[in-house]
Amino acid sequence: MTVFETAGTLYLLDALIAKAGTVTPGQTGVLEVIEQWDTWRPILTTLAANAAGVQPLERDRLEWLPAIPNPRKIVCVGVNYRDHLAEMGSGAVRPERPFAFIKPQNTLLGHRQTLWLPPVTRKVDWEAELAIIIGRKAFQVAAKDALKVVAGYCPFNDISARDWIADLVPGLGQDWILHKSFDGFGPLGPLVTPAEFVRDPQNLAIRLSVNGEVKQDSSTANMVFDIASIIEYFSSVMTLMPGDIIATGTPAGVGHGRGEYLKDGDKVSLSIECLGELDTEVRRR
Repeated sequence: MTVFETAGTLYLLDALIAKAGTVTPGQTGVLEVIEQWDTWRPILTTLAANAAGVQPLERDRLEWLPAIPNPRKIVCVGVNYRDHLAEMGSGAVRPERPFAFIKPQNTLLGHRQTLWLPPVTRKVDWEAELAIIIGRKAFQVAAKDALKVVAGYCPFNDISARDWIADLVPGLGQDWILHKSFDGFGPLGPLVTPAEFVRDPQNLAIRLSVNGEVKQDSSTANMVFDIASIIEYFSSVMTLMPGDIIATGTPAGVGHGRGEYLKDGDKVSLSIECLGELDTEVRRR
């Protein structure tokens, strides 16, 4: 089912539609809404105004799925925070353009879902990130128009197996795909916040804690490449489609730099200002 939040209360989207008597286009799954974002945006505004009298959902009784369950692609930016570059030491070089890699759909995990640590890795790390959700088909978009193709924003945790990048392949370097592609290595949620409710996506506090201890505490203002530049660059290469996810990089405070890794029983909380808190429980079979 698709959940809609307004004024801090959750509702079943179909229940709001029935109450408001709104004519809606086709199905009401998350991706279907995103794919017709220009049509759905005013409808959602109407539904929010008519929420009174509709039975709210109990937040603690919901089983959460990834905020975008089946995107066409998940494109990620590496080394995109100035403070993260600084903690990497003198060998870290500011890239001339966004450094990109892909994560597959099997990595996606919902809010409050369990991250099962793979038995073949012992150095699983966290990376708090702001995710962009694309709302319009976009190709060769100029930076000045880039934010117009954004449907919304969402917290994202780019989980990584650091011991899988210890050995360099001669002539090829690190494998940037497999060490980030284990099942569940991409918690996303809890919800997508529409872009019009995010005053300035380049000035949001971003924090991550493990068992209540803050590990990352920064701001999206510290990005090397801002959101508009990222969209411009990626759309010069590939067509961005509604529902696509772009993860924009992580700030300082990842575990690898201090020799800390996720272990059985850990509780990870990732919060981004005005976007909510994404919680993940870590277990080892």
